[in-house]
Amino acid sequence: MTAHNARSLNVARVLILHFVLVLVPAAAFAQANVEVLVLGTNGGEPVADAAVKLENTAIGYAETRTTGRQGKARFQALSTAGAYIVSVEGTATYQEFRSGEIILRANFDRSVTITLALRAGGTEQVKVEASSATARINTVNAEVSSTLDQLELEALPIEGRDLTRSLYRLPNVTQATGFYPEAPNVSINGANSLYTNYMVDGMDNNENFLGGEKFPMPVGFVQDVTVLTNNYSSEFGRTGNGIFNVTSRSGSNDVTGEVFYLTRPGPRIDSSSSFPQRDLSGNDVKDGFERQQTGFGVGGPIVKDKTFYYVDVEGTRDYKDNLLSSPALGVADSVGGTNSFVYSSAKVTHLWTPDFTTSFRVNHGHARIERQGGGLDGGVTFPSAGSSQDRESLLLAVNNKYVSNRLVSETNLQFSRFRWNYGRPLNGDGPQTVVLDPSDTTIAVLGHPGFVFDDLENTIQLQQKESYSFDKHLVKAGVDLVSSDFALLGGGNEDGNYTVKLDQSQVDAVRALNRGADLDVDDIPAGATVIDYNVELQTKSFGKRQNILSLYAEDLWSPTSRLNVTFGLRYDLDNLSKGGAGHADTNNLAPRLSINYQIDGRSSVRGGFGIFYDKILYAVYSDALQQNSTSAGFRSQLQQLVNLGILPRDTDLRRVTFDGNISADFTSGITYLQGPSSGSLQSQREVVQSNERRILNPEGYDNPYTEQFSIGYQRQVGANTLFYVDLVRTQSYNLFRLRDLNAPSPYPIDPDNVVVRTQPQADATRPVALVPGGARNIVVSETAGQSRYNAANLTLIGTRGKLPIGYRVSYTLSGLRNNTEDINFKAQDANDFDKEWGPSINDRRHVISGVLNYYPWEGVTFCMAALIQSGQPVNRIPDATKYGTTDLNGDGRSFGVSYVGNSDRSPGESRNSDRLGWSRVFDLGASYKLPLSRHQLEFRADVFNVFNTVNLSGYSNNATQSNQIQIGPSGRGIDKKNAGPPRQFQFGLRYAF
Repeated sequence: MTAHNARSLNVARVLILHFVLVLVPAAAFAQANVEVLVLGTNGGEPVADAAVKLENTAIGYAETRTTGRQGKARFQALSTAGAYIVSVEGTATYQEFRSGEIILRANFDRSVTITLALRAGGTEQVKVEASSATARINTVNAEVSSTLDQLELEALPIEGRDLTRSLYRLPNVTQATGFYPEAPNVSINGANSLYTNYMVDGMDNNENFLGGEKFPMPVGFVQDVTVLTNNYSSEFGRTGNGIFNVTSRSGSNDVTGEVFYLTRPGPRIDSSSSFPQRDLSGNDVKDGFERQQTGFGVGGPIVKDKTFYYVDVEGTRDYKDNLLSSPALGVADSVGGTNSFVYSSAKVTHLWTPDFTTSFRVNHGHARIERQGGGLDGGVTFPSAGSSQDRESLLLAVNNKYVSNRLVSETNLQFSRFRWNYGRPLNGDGPQTVVLDPSDTTIAVLGHPGFVFDDLENTIQLQQKESYSFDKHLVKAGVDLVSSDFALLGGGNEDGNYTVKLDQSQVDAVRALNRGADLDVDDIPAGATVIDYNVELQTKSFGKRQNILSLYAEDLWSPTSRLNVTFGLRYDLDNLSKGGAGHADTNNLAPRLSINYQIDGRSSVRGGFGIFYDKILYAVYSDALQQNSTSAGFRSQLQQLVNLGILPRDTDLRRVTFDGNISADFTSGITYLQGPSSGSLQSQREVVQSNERRILNPEGYDNPYTEQFSIGYQRQVGANTLFYVDLVRTQSYNLFRLRDLNAPSPYPIDPDNVVVRTQPQADATRPVALVPGGARNIVVSETAGQSRYNAANLTLIGTRGKLPIGYRVSYTLSGLRNNTEDINFKAQDANDFDKEWGPSINDRRHVISGVLNYYPWEGVTFCMAALIQSGQPVNRIPDATKYGTTDLNGDGRSFGVSYVGNSDRSPGESRNSDRLGWSRVFDLGASYKLPLSRHQLEFRADVFNVFNTVNLSGYSNNATQSNQIQIGPSGRGIDKKNAGPPRQFQFGLRYAF
């Protein structure tokens, strides 16, 4: 590129940036609304024509509104930076009023009810100290939600400043058992954690391939986090589950910030455990694990009352040791590895005029999780086969807002990027070799990780929102477009995966090389017997653009000063719902209704109904491409299924098939490291047989949806105490699961006389026979699953007032039953999903969460956080030592990690028919803030699981090694495969200014 062209490109970029920042129609960034209701003491009647002033000196904001006939004044599209004060001018009848500080959160209508005192001849000003936003009743709508603000987050003992480690302190949120190590670690209402939506300032923050956060938000950039569990506004969608919405921190006229150092020393002082633990990424760690963290945050004015900034940078480094142990080769070495995480965030806000504001936010994350070889208790994967999981995330959001007396106009634009390279080889490309000794025991895994999975997602989101208030109505409408372009480079190893068997003399020769941990594929004798050679025939990048268009309209109607009724309607269109059909799912209309009646100035009742649609998880579509085939044999099988009426008569094979990944496998005739190349075997693609292939659904996919009902009561017990209770029922439909179109005939098992059906016997009953180029199991994702959730939740929140304590206590009684657990859930026998109804893997009956903050002296804080839960369900699988296999019906879908229902059940047992014991965890945080002029130096210590309780249930876990999979019938006892973390320590030093 020439210098002239480079300069031209830079100029173009600057012009585009200015266009986005200035000329894009007005939009709001992390905005909130405040509705003030002014009542008189004489009967509590609304006070009209009262002058209500809202001011925020931190950003130079001040605005005055006059109450209408209902005694209400409304302030719209407010910044979430700083703290607000509400004041009412005195009159001949009433005294003046001035509140304490009020903190707002993003995308929320905050209600403030003021009862004016009569002027009894005096002229004094009355000041009422308002508590924080987390302890005030909601008199606006029926949203079931809860919030942790910045002060609560700072007091909580949180491992590694990881925000997700605080979320399960909120009602209706529990730690999750996920379906792969890095799966999201929290569940809302017991549902699959992949279905939860994550947002920052009301904008998308989801990794849309599977689910979970795209950018893992560190605590240092969080003003507050709110969970929306039920009946939230029609502005929110793309999930039938709940939403975590983070309000990011903003700068103000005051320069504030922090510099911190945090360490988890690890085994030197932690209690020991015989079970593996998980690091912040969800991967197993054990001996030699420690963590070091450092970072800073700073915010302030660029131009006072005009331009503000906030910057946060946090870095984490984990040190972990694995044991590489291969006695046959004389290797017993400690292999060190590291994880590194760097998260950077910045936000700039500029007030062009009192009515027009622009904000820009950037979040960038880099995570590198090393698989260095070895294992927690010894492993035979040598460092030459080591790999790294890399996760790169980027969010760029620009937002403008325009506010008039009645109109608010918003446009939000965000570009995001996420790259997930799950198995980057640390030593480059090459073959993999699995080495067996004469007894068929694996003594080494060398070379390449053996697979490729490199996913790239580029997403653009555009939101346009308009709201207009008049008379007794606040009407808002909007359009939200999320367009994600996916590209997945996946498959096996194009350089080949060898499994070789050595005789004893060859084992001795390799041992005599004395290579230790440096052993590699070239050190294996050329004459080794190759018992299997597998080579990927097509590692290709493929993908699809997913477009989700959402439209909504909502009217907040106040027929009286105490009653608010909200009518909403939302429409979602997801182009991935087309699948292999000729059209997408176009009937996703979602009406919503909520009612909130304020009984008096301190209490209200609320209730609502709504329909909430889910997006299509891209992994459903991607799996149907990657595991597909266009071979003649496979197409002939599909045509037979059409002829048999198992597939619809109008199935278009061109739409449902795709030239996906496929590998060739040889069990004889291969010389070590001389296997035929991927390029020379392309003709094999037409004849390779597969155990399973997938197709796109010829009938498309119906977007999953949930019907939600709720009713609740709130009571402001005192100025600093809030009590509320909510009853919730959700009914979910069109949930994803897998159907085997070529399933064997049903084979019920008599628990009193178990007769195992062999795979050949089962294959003989399949509708279509296996042919060259074909598959035994022909699988399609369908949207036909259901779930039912019922819950009662009681919450009591007290913020610090005259007494030196603050607390949050909640109790949830709930139950969730479903007939599908995950996008890869299969029925145990012949697609009989009616027999799969059972408790969800994340179902709890009882959850008690309590947080107590105690402030005995100035600058000293003690925080005790308790989490007590009844046990999670247990799936009972057959005893292979008794029956010779766990695949009792011979359908070939049995495997050890049977958490999604793919194995048979132990005879006489239904899915998740047993329960683990209760879980009890108490965490303690203690801090002392040493004053240094106007700054503070904070010393902090956190102790997790203070009483060192061994918990077999209730913790964030990976189902592949969970106690929720047990062998044999109920009553046999529990094989303890895993346990929650033992007592662990974390220490921190923070300079706050």
